[in-house]
Amino acid sequence: MKLHELKPNKGATHRKKRVGRGIGSGHGKTATRGYKGQTSRSGDSKMPARFEGGQTPFLMRIPKRGFKNPNKKEYEIVNLKVLEEKFSANDEVNPEILVQKGIIKSGECVKILGDGELTKPLNVKAHAFSKSAEEKIKAAGGSAEKLS
Repeated sequence: MKLHELKPNKGATHRKKRVGRGIGSGHGKTATRGYKGQTSRSGDSKMPARFEGGQTPFLMRIPKRGFKNPNKKEYEIVNLKVLEEKFSANDEVNPEILVQKGIIKSGECVKILGDGELTKPLNVKAHAFSKSAEEKIKAAGGSAEKLS
């Protein structure tokens, strides 16, 4: 076999479809585009990949500046140094008392953080504690109870 004898297999090649060359060609009049509509017009059939058929595009539906999770739990924080100042030894500390003393605004969710030192034993009830806060409360002889 020589290089000039090579040719494609039978049926592997097709004649180019010549459209818009008269009714007798079989591809005349509408030139295989069908009647009316977006794809029948010249220049209109190429839509961007993000096009959603006239529906408000996804990028316009999402929020512009970040996202706020409606299920996120917002904690009001109280540091141990505040408890040291405002309470005396063996006092009960809970969200209602913290609201009464004006330390927090609402007692929905309270978290105790371990900033500062605690020298008095306190009975602290809150929704969450940092590890260091819990350790410091117990080391001072108090108790840390988690509320649901």
